[in-house]
Amino acid sequence: MVRRRRPAPLPLRDGVDPTRVVLRPDSPTMTVEQAVLAVRSCADMTVDDVRRRAAAGELVDIDGRRVDPGAPARPNAVVFLYRDLPAEPDRPIDLPILYRDDNLVVVDKPHFVATMPRGRHVAATALVQLRRDLGVDTLSPAHRLDRLTAGVLMFTLRPQVRAAYQQLFAERRVRKEYRALAPLDDALRTPVEVRNRIEKRSGDLRARVEAGEPNAHSTIELGDDDVYRLTPHTGRTHQLRLHMAGLGVPIYGDPLYAGSDAPTVDADEPLRLLAYRLEFTDPFTGETMSFTSSRVLQESPTP
Repeated sequence: MVRRRRPAPLPLRDGVDPTRVVLRPDSPTMTVEQAVLAVRSCADMTVDDVRRRAAAGELVDIDGRRVDPGAPARPNAVVFLYRDLPAEPDRPIDLPILYRDDNLVVVDKPHFVATMPRGRHVAATALVQLRRDLGVDTLSPAHRLDRLTAGVLMFTLRPQVRAAYQQLFAERRVRKEYRALAPLDDALRTPVEVRNRIEKRSGDLRARVEAGEPNAHSTIELGDDDVYRLTPHTGRTHQLRLHMAGLGVPIYGDPLYAGSDAPTVDADEPLRLLAYRLEFTDPFTGETMSFTSSRVLQESPTP
């Protein structure tokens, strides 16, 4: 079941949600402002920044009540405030709309664009640009794609339908097909089922295959056009990238699993991975919905 989080008590500002901060004081004398600044997402703020927001009524609790920044911080208390946006390239993102109705908008996301704000990527994300372009503050992602993965990405337009579409993904009732470019292995022209256990630890850029009951399942096949067809039956972090690398055919442009000794999320060339098609039965109309990316994967440079 998809858990519903209560709406933020502060409104969006220019398409961007307020920041939700969970206070985790490390001593009984720690104040709210000190606990806020100890959170990684607020590390670029100062005490004066927090106090100015409090004075403007922009430091509030989950119920929208003003919070005193000098008050003792209660463990696991939640506060909301606005962060200053990081400096980002001031250029529009290429987000072709594949489909739109009263409930959904489906776009063809390019490489190097995050689905939603995280870290230093805030305004230059698919979610924020679409909110601004469409003038719909209630727009929300039904699922996510990695920043390095291009392709079909779906958003809901109305809060009252959001849970139903997110549930489709949570219950694996969405049929997904990805395309990838990688070193050719003719043995993979016959579909291969990959099942193993993948875990992603906090602070580690890479997911890892570990011993234990499988929680990740993919079907991988090399097509006649020398493009791999990847079908994920589960949705573990970096599942397709890790499964391809485990078969000895890491996806071209993968900065994490292509044998680099210095893994990074800041790739210089695009990851040749495309979320090519989504298909599902609409929970409200019963209609079969199918969306296909028109993007073309670039050939990898010759080694």
